Amino acid sequence: MTAAAAGDVHEEMLNRRVILKRYVTGFPSEDDMEVVTGTARLAVPTGSTAVVLRNLYVSCDPYMRGRMTKHEDPTYVPDFVPGEVLTAFGVSKVVASGHPGFAVGDLVWGMTGWEEYTLVPNPALFFKINHPEIPLSYYTGVLGMPGMTAYVGLFHVAKPKKGEYVFVSAASGAVGQIVGQLAKLTGCYVVGSAGSDEKVNLLKTKFGFDEAFNYKKEADLNAALKRHFPEGIDIYFENVGGAMLDSVLLNMRLRGRIPVCGLISQYNLEQPEGPRNLFCVITKRLRMEGFIVTDHFGEYHKFEEEMAGYLKEGKITYIEDVAEGLEKAPAALIGLYTGRNVGKQLVKVANE
Repeated sequence: MTAAAAGDVHEEMLNRRVILKRYVTGFPSEDDMEVVTGTARLAVPTGSTAVVLRNLYVSCDPYMRGRMTKHEDPTYVPDFVPGEVLTAFGVSKVVASGHPGFAVGDLVWGMTGWEEYTLVPNPALFFKINHPEIPLSYYTGVLGMPGMTAYVGLFHVAKPKKGEYVFVSAASGAVGQIVGQLAKLTGCYVVGSAGSDEKVNLLKTKFGFDEAFNYKKEADLNAALKRHFPEGIDIYFENVGGAMLDSVLLNMRLRGRIPVCGLISQYNLEQPEGPRNLFCVITKRLRMEGFIVTDHFGEYHKFEEEMAGYLKEGKITYIEDVAEGLEKAPAALIGLYTGRNVGKQLVKVANE
């Protein structure tokens, strides 16, 4: 690769970025983040295999809340650092490259910065976008990390069989809407819960769930689940934790499976709630299993082709909630924790 191809152009651009101002305890606020302006050099260090990306879309994901808190013991993903740019999955265009696998102009997705331009020293975990005819924003969602999370949790952990009863919490979110549709394609009976009547309607009319309910209108979650699953639940795709998990455990069938994807009801609590009905795991011979989607990224291309096929055939549909402009990113992220978003929350940073 020549120096020119490697992006050896000493051009500097203004670079707006979203930084973490301070570590967060309790519920986060927009003021915990700040949009600042710096500069970005549109060239890679000589002899390196780095790339410079122009970010087009960045994702807002619930797990980011955990990264905003200082952990004494390391967890599965590093804490954010106050004063430094937030990072998340995003869709980008390569504007400079010293890497033999990435050329200027390539469209990619992977872990990038909440900023206009990002220097990535080692792009090994970035994927080229193979279906640019599908909306590029989908690579922050159904064709990216959330879609693969749904796929892995359902098929690798839960292993659904035709005719089984499946319950999905946070069912209209980035992951839940895909879980339900994949379960329906497998021949399962699927019920979802969501936090508004609008979202419940989407689950039934847009995503093809058999039934759905607004958990905020249910005084007794146990009774709501018994109403929708009189014979019990085979698979619970866990996204929320707390009171919902406790009620689900009482309604699981023998040898049911619970892939544990997230616990969004717990992320902003200073003292997390412990489950009270874990004895059901013993008596019902249940299997609860957590998983991290990045452990399965080696299978991404197989997933991408399968999901792209479903999208083109109209077998899977997807809804996004797009905030326009990087300055809207803090509010978009905070909105996840109050259920303000409808569908996959992302931020458009630049025109394609």
